[in-house]
Amino acid sequence: MTPAATVRTVSPLALTAIGIFLIFGACMSSLAGMTLVVRGTAFDRVWALNPDAYRTLAPFRGIVGPLFLLLSVTMAIASAGWFKRRSWGWALAVGLISTQVVGDLVNLVRGEWLRSGVGITIAGALLFYLLRPNVRAAFHTPMKPPA
Repeated sequence: MTPAATVRTVSPLALTAIGIFLIFGACMSSLAGMTLVVRGTAFDRVWALNPDAYRTLAPFRGIVGPLFLLLSVTMAIASAGWFKRRSWGWALAVGLISTQVVGDLVNLVRGEWLRSGVGITIAGALLFYLLRPNVRAAFHTPMKPPA
């Protein structure tokens, strides 16, 4: 058996799930950003799910709100590239998840053991999956010969 024959293909279902995850992240960060930028809407009630985060972010809403909106756009662009199997979509997804891992590590150092431990486990596993050679190969954009 040749080495090429032993290469495993990537599950289309797993790739679709990650793309959906990116869309979900874009929606949630958009919701968070909008509720911080535009006050007094019906969507403000969503902060009842995490009132501590709201108390922390609300004083900085003028800065944090637009940053959440920027994150939302970035995740939406990443999902578009992901579903089109573009190498830049893969790179953007890796960058976003890597940033999450770093943030969780910072929170771990700050003493938030449970939340950061769960975050590191989930984001770390996702990053491990994204960095697998067969996943990366699914996003290989071959060079086209000049016309």
